[in-house]
Amino acid sequence: MLLTISTTHRPASDLGYLLHKHPDRLQQFTESVGTATVVYPEVSDTRCTAALFLDVDPIRLARTLGRNGRDSSLAHYVNDRPYAASSLLSVAMGKVFSTARAGTCKARPDLAASPIPLDITIPVLPCRGGPDVAHRLFAPLGWRVDAEPIALDAALPGWGASRYVSLRLSGTMRLSAALSQLYVLLPALDESKHYWQNDDEVDKLIRSGAGWLADHPEQRLIAQRYLGRRGLVRAALERLAELGDDTADTFATDDEQAPAAAAERRIPLQIRRRAAVVRTIAELNAQSVLDLGCGPGQLLTDLVRDSKLTRITGLDVSSRSLEIAARRLHLDDADDRVRSRISLIQGALTYEDPRLRGYDVAVLMEVIEHIDPPRLGALEHVVFAAARPGTVIVTTPNSEYNVNYEGLTGMRHPDHRFEWTRAEFDAWTQRVAAQHEYSVRLAGIGDVDDATGAPTQMAVFTRD
Repeated sequence: MLLTISTTHRPASDLGYLLHKHPDRLQQFTESVGTATVVYPEVSDTRCTAALFLDVDPIRLARTLGRNGRDSSLAHYVNDRPYAASSLLSVAMGKVFSTARAGTCKARPDLAASPIPLDITIPVLPCRGGPDVAHRLFAPLGWRVDAEPIALDAALPGWGASRYVSLRLSGTMRLSAALSQLYVLLPALDESKHYWQNDDEVDKLIRSGAGWLADHPEQRLIAQRYLGRRGLVRAALERLAELGDDTADTFATDDEQAPAAAAERRIPLQIRRRAAVVRTIAELNAQSVLDLGCGPGQLLTDLVRDSKLTRITGLDVSSRSLEIAARRLHLDDADDRVRSRISLIQGALTYEDPRLRGYDVAVLMEVIEHIDPPRLGALEHVVFAAARPGTVIVTTPNSEYNVNYEGLTGMRHPDHRFEWTRAEFDAWTQRVAAQHEYSVRLAGIGDVDDATGAPTQMAVFTRD
């Protein structure tokens, strides 16, 4: 199996720093099923290419499968898996380029955090469903996708195409993001893995999909093809709904064996959370709203439907998120009336900004848990002392409820810095309200568990 990564970033040889693999060396790594080799076929200031070869040992692979309780028939030795198995390639890539996938580069930290032009090729890749599936999975992420079907036999074109494609991806993005996408989507294209999947696979999918999977239009298809087992898929979709994606689908919550038509269905939590915030704003008869940490604009899309709101502003530190929000709101082709109501600004929540003053309502929806605890004081000052809106609405996860999520270990999102219990959230809200002369009331959002409460907790601060 072969994977190549090329860039034309100047100097292109910086790719070696990002991958943590020196361009002048041939490096080999022993894997459980064979040997992975990294070599650079071309290195210059204008273009650099790194190639990852995975040489699978069929006997070692068969022995590995045998340890997992599978049969040891001849089929394990005589098949196409050693030559084109995306699950094997994905795991090897994840290990060999683990530091690059994490976005860590001490030598070039600014470059690791910056989008660069990338050209990725995999000459032979299993893709059940053909080129169309490859386009559906990679194109929404910003890639230009070239997926050419490979014939069963070039000498006999009448036999048609095989289940393999030759894949080329071109685009500009962070290398760490590209590697994380490949780590998830290669086995999803193949719809097969070489190891037994347990509950840990849900955490692995959520971690690797951080920053892109929650907003992917094909997230359900990806989860189904990556995880396979219905219970794991259901757990992953529930977790993704926590991350603020804009999927309007509902998902079954009844017994997996029950007929689909009879399965009880419910509205995803992220939709109920936004509805609660919108409803609270409507009750306040507000005319101006500031969405702090607006992300890709899901809440803004709901707010713009309220004609009473004459001034709606979304702020986020990520320019990429603001670009998605602008597309979601169709600002490019909006008329002057819409443009006069909506604005998007880039900024940080821990620094004073005069643009944040003069609003009736400010919203921090699933934002504070992404702030490092030592920086919470700065956020409190910026929002409650400097901007000082009439009302501040804050929502955040209730950590006590996490035991109700199948397969969840730790916090709900890999970027969460903390998650509060109900008592901890109550203590924080009371302190902030007293310090900044606000009154506060608390509420829960979502299905309430008798022992652990609601999954989301909300505070509504009103200036005295």
